[in-house]
Amino acid sequence: MHTPLLSENEVEFTAIRAQGAGGQNVNKVSSAIHLRFDIHASSLPEPLKERLLALNDQRITREGVVIIKAQAHRSREKNKEEALQRLRELVASIAVPPRRRRPTKPTFGSQKERLERKKLHGRTKLLRGKIQE
Repeated sequence: MHTPLLSENEVEFTAIRAQGAGGQNVNKVSSAIHLRFDIHASSLPEPLKERLLALNDQRITREGVVIIKAQAHRSREKNKEEALQRLRELVASIAVPPRRRRPTKPTFGSQKERLERKKLHGRTKLLRGKIQE
């Protein structure tokens, strides 16, 4: 399955002042970008919305809004493009549904090996005890 296309009219951009070092430029230019993407109101397919909302990601609010802040570049356009790219990567990460796990039983050999390792470890720990005279 290919990555779904995100239309730019579903994304809200806000220019803010960047944090951190940058000299005089950082104090007078609003070059950082706040990207807001409402998952519920988006045109994404329902299964993708559910997987996106189920993600344990700090960028997704309880209301189901993805908030991404980009401030790495000095130009607003580059920050805007970076924020959009990060949103695309987030959506692409859940685009492929996870494989269903088939429950399996451990093989007889692996069970036997595990019990042998346990016995050996028990013996090793026994040797660490106090020495009786």
